[in-house]
Amino acid sequence: MFLTISTTGDQERPATDLGFLLHKHPERAQTFSTSHGTAHVLYPEASAERCTAALLLEVDPVALVRRGKGKGRGGAPDSALAQYVNDRPYAASSLLAVALARVFKTALHGVCQAMPERAATPLPLRVEVPALPARGGADLVRALFAPLGWGTVDVEPVALDAEFPQWGDSRYVRLVLEGELRLADALNHLYVLLPVLDDAKHYWVAPDEVDKLLRAGDGWLAAHPERQLITARYLSRRRGLAREATERLELVRLAEAEGLDVDDVDNAVDESTDTEERPVPLAEQRREAILGALGTAGAARVLDLGCGQGQLVQALLKDPRYTEIVGVDVSVRALSVAARRLRLDRMGERQAARVNLLQGSLAYTDKRLTGYDAAVLSEVIEHLDPPRLPALEYAVFGSARPRTVLVTTPNVEYNVRWESLPAGHVRHSDHRFEWNREEFRSWAASVAERYGYDVGLTPVGPDDPEVGPPTQMAVFTRADETPKEAAA
Repeated sequence: MFLTISTTGDQERPATDLGFLLHKHPERAQTFSTSHGTAHVLYPEASAERCTAALLLEVDPVALVRRGKGKGRGGAPDSALAQYVNDRPYAASSLLAVALARVFKTALHGVCQAMPERAATPLPLRVEVPALPARGGADLVRALFAPLGWGTVDVEPVALDAEFPQWGDSRYVRLVLEGELRLADALNHLYVLLPVLDDAKHYWVAPDEVDKLLRAGDGWLAAHPERQLITARYLSRRRGLAREATERLELVRLAEAEGLDVDDVDNAVDESTDTEERPVPLAEQRREAILGALGTAGAARVLDLGCGQGQLVQALLKDPRYTEIVGVDVSVRALSVAARRLRLDRMGERQAARVNLLQGSLAYTDKRLTGYDAAVLSEVIEHLDPPRLPALEYAVFGSARPRTVLVTTPNVEYNVRWESLPAGHVRHSDHRFEWNREEFRSWAASVAERYGYDVGLTPVGPDDPEVGPPTQMAVFTRADETPKEAAA
C-alpha cells in the first residue's frame, strides 16, 4: 500500500518544512512496525521548492490471516475468501489508515512544537493514492472529498485489464487530491475516508471506534452532506454504534449553529442533583395540572417539547387515553436517562408503539412535530436566551401548530418564599430569565394574537396572596377550534 503527500514552497518558507510537521526527517528513511506488517517513510524529493513524503506499507499476508478470518474479531473480510492471495497487501484500506495513525500520530493532532504556526496554517498539498478500493465508484469518491475544501479531486478508474478494455473498470481508482488545507485536516480526511471507501475493516469495530471517528472528524464530519454514509461504513454498519455517533454529531452541529460549546447545549441533565424543583410536591402538582389541562382539551397525541429526563412522558404512558406520546429534547444525555426511566428496551410491543423519543432543537422548525393534538413546554422557555424566543414561538405556534399548547414557567415573584434561594438568584443555573406574572401574561397574549390562539392563565401550586403561585401556566387553544371540538 502506498500514498504520497507533497507540498511546494520557496526559500522563505521551504517545502521541506513538511518534515517538521510530519516529525520525519527528509534525509532519512524510517521504518515502523505495525500489527500486520512494516511501514516505511521516505522522501523521493526534498527541496525548498518541492517536498514529497511517501508512506509505504508492506503487509504480511500470513499475519493478516493468522490474526483472524472472516468478519469476526480481528479478521480481514477478504482473507476468508483467499487465504494468501487477495488485494489487502496492495490496495489502500483500513490497514493503511491504521499505519497512518501509527506513523503520523502527532501530525494527525496538528501538533508541531518546532513550527506551531505552520501546523495551524493551510499548505498547498497534493495527496496521491495509486490504488484505492472505491465501493460506490468515482462519483462517491468525489462526493466524499469535494465538500472538504479540496480544490481538485481527480479520480481515475483502474481498468480490470488494460489489454482487454471490453472487460470494463475494476472497483479500484487512482486518487489525486490538491488544495490548500492544514496538514492535520488532510491526514484526518484520509484516516476516516480510506476505510469508508473500502467499506471494510480488518479489525473488530468496538464501541471506542465512535470516539475515534468523532475525534478525527472534528470540525468537518458533523456538517458533511454524506455524514450518514460515512458513519455507517466507518462503524461497519453496527447500528447501535452508528446511532450513537449520529446523535453526538447532531449535537455538535446544533452547538456550532448556535455558536456554543457542546456541553452548553447538552446540559439538561444536572450531573450532581436531580433537576426537579424542590420541594418535590410542586413538581408533582405541575404534572397534575398539565395532565388535567390535556384531559380537558381531549388530547390523544401529545408532544412533550423539552422532555428532559422523561417524567411527564412516563406519567402520560400510564393513561391509555394518550395514544401517541413524543418526547423531544436537544440533550442526548437527557434522552438516554428518559429511555432508561421508561425502560424502553424492555417495554412491550404495544406500549412501545405509543412512545417515541426524538433529538431536536426547539429553535428550528421540524416537520416531525406537525399534526399533534397538544404540545407541552414545561419549564422550557426560561432556558432560552430571550433573542431566541421568537424562533421557538414560530417553530411551535407557527409551524407545528398543535390544537393546544401548554406552557409552564417559574414565577420570579415567588422566589422570595424559597428560604434556600439567595436573593437575586434564579432557580436553576441554566435559567436565562424568570418572568413575573405581568411579563408572562404580556408574552402569552402577544404570542396568542400573532399566531391565532386564545390563551388563559392558570396558577400552579399554592397561590400566595402577595406574590402569586410558584409556577404559572398558559393554556393556548387554537382560535379555529374550541376544546370541546378538539375532544370530538
